[in-house]
Amino acid sequence: MIKRSRKKSFQPPTTLKGSGFSAVAHSVEASPSVNMSNMSVCFSKNASESPEPCKAEVQGNIPNWLQGTLLRNGPGIFSLGETSYEHWFDGMALMTSFTFKDGEVTHRSRFLRSDTYKANMAANRIVVSEMGTMAYPDPSKNFIFKAITFLNHTVPDFTDNGASNFIKYGNEYFATSETNYIRKIDPDTLETQDKVDYLKHLPVNLVSSHPHYDHEGNTYNMGTCIAEKGKTKYVVFKVPAIPDKDSLKKAEVVCTVPCRSLLTPSYYHSFGMTDNYFIFIEQPLKLDIIKMATAYMRGVNWASCLKFCPEENTLIHIIDRKTGKEVETKYYTGAMVVFHHVNAFEEDGHIIFDVIAYKDNGLYNMFYLSKLKENPGFHDDSYGKPNYRRFVLPLRTDKTSAIGEDMVTLKHTTASAVKEKDGKLLCQAEVLCEGFELPRMNYNFNGKKHRYVYGSMVDDSAVSKQIGKFDTESKKMVLWGEENCLPSEPIFISRPNGESEDDGVVVVSVTNSNPDQSCFIVILDGKTLKEVARGNVKGRLYRDMHGFFIPNTN
Repeated sequence: MIKRSRKKSFQPPTTLKGSGFSAVAHSVEASPSVNMSNMSVCFSKNASESPEPCKAEVQGNIPNWLQGTLLRNGPGIFSLGETSYEHWFDGMALMTSFTFKDGEVTHRSRFLRSDTYKANMAANRIVVSEMGTMAYPDPSKNFIFKAITFLNHTVPDFTDNGASNFIKYGNEYFATSETNYIRKIDPDTLETQDKVDYLKHLPVNLVSSHPHYDHEGNTYNMGTCIAEKGKTKYVVFKVPAIPDKDSLKKAEVVCTVPCRSLLTPSYYHSFGMTDNYFIFIEQPLKLDIIKMATAYMRGVNWASCLKFCPEENTLIHIIDRKTGKEVETKYYTGAMVVFHHVNAFEEDGHIIFDVIAYKDNGLYNMFYLSKLKENPGFHDDSYGKPNYRRFVLPLRTDKTSAIGEDMVTLKHTTASAVKEKDGKLLCQAEVLCEGFELPRMNYNFNGKKHRYVYGSMVDDSAVSKQIGKFDTESKKMVLWGEENCLPSEPIFISRPNGESEDDGVVVVSVTNSNPDQSCFIVILDGKTLKEVARGNVKGRLYRDMHGFFIPNTN
């Protein structure tokens, strides 16, 4: 239910001003302190937008080759009138951009003017439901109005509050969450444009917010088709790289995978792709469609309809990109929850794919605002640290191989794939490191063998206080962080014609709670994680989720 409290209508907070300070590169043992009582306000306080471009105060030297715009997206408004969102992920989207040009950086931010935003603002209360917050009728409305509202929620029309990420389809950019609605945006001005319904082009009710892009610029994404003609299935689709508008109109289904249960499809946030295969993890974190349809009547949110089933296995689907068919061998592993794939590649007859995995779905529960407010340290004993896991799947298996034989023949990994009586392979991952999330890498190596991954360090809580660079070969970690600062997901930007995989910079938006100091965008050397430059912004920066870099090709 929506929390109600006596509070004034939404008013944007005043911006803070201040000067930055020099960064410190830390070794793996270092851990900068953070005053978490100060940081908790970042998760529940309404943001303010700064729609006009404002030049940041640059310290250091931004590389001349860094030309383009970094878009970032996340929740920004958490309360309206006497109503508040229950979950941090539910907040209305705030888009932020940092434009790098000729050694300077400009910053701006805008709220996504979605239909959800417009309806909520007009009513000065939350009237559109989100995953973790169910909206209920105004108590002053009559019975007929309440009955209509009930029917609308029984068969829900999902929100278009795209607060998770940005997707590029053709030459257009969209703010997205995981519903069938996305909103086109102008990446230069952050103005909200057309509302797009996937269902007008593809049979998908829910869609991943982490697509893949090939070298030709085609986009591949994945969605769930719920109970169409008595079947629930997962759909991988391709949006071609065409210069015209409305590229989604030319979207085509590449392949489908039947759901193992009709009314409880698996939840997923991302998937993997190599040059020749798609990798889809059908995990035992399930969305109960019947419970979802009755959630409003039962007075619960849709998130309560997600159920983790630890007694069930995780199925690993490998799909041939050329034929659209699953490979003959069947793979599975134990129960786990994965939100983010790192990368996948092929090597000597095997598929190697890396993921960030959890023991259960406790991560989502960590971000209920009531928990964040009650526990300013963000630590929860029920929260299990994420593991960076590497799975290795042999593509070809000898039918004469003995039961119990490990079919992995690569020598540089401890991951295994053991043959069972029915011919299936039980796969066990190699754990490369712990406490690492929001993985990003040099996207030129997507689908190919990589070595370096950049991510957020979350050793003692679900909230990052440091950025890490992990070497998958040496297993060493280099860290960067500052006192009383919370860094966002790191974005690696490759130097044009770079000589190595880590030849580039890592760009991080940083929320700063130090008195009289600015929030800032920091540019780190991709090899050492030492600071190259930073831009101190005149307004506030806020916690967000994911980002997308658009290079300036002019």
